[in-house]
Amino acid sequence: MKTPAKILLLLALTLSTNVFASSPQEKSVVCEACHGKEGISVINIYPNLAKQNSQYIEKQLKAFRDGQRVDPIMSPMAKSLTDDDINVLAAYYSSL
Repeated sequence: MKTPAKILLLLALTLSTNVFASSPQEKSVVCEACHGKEGISVINIYPNLAKQNSQYIEKQLKAFRDGQRVDPIMSPMAKSLTDDDINVLAAYYSSL
């Protein structure tokens, strides 16, 4: 099992290559590290995103991004997301 530091490093490296992603699948690469390739987490402490309500995903991502909800992993990950990124990711995961 990966340690939190290794996960953060992996996510940071992935995020740096994900800045110019255009498709939902490309944008979701960062999310896959914890939430699974198809939105089904392989690590029990991370929630499944597949078939989750898109409005709920949007609300949570914006809360992490804007500091209304704080988590040592999710807050930094959401910080760089635009409203468009959030909408695309929410629609993608709710459709799985």
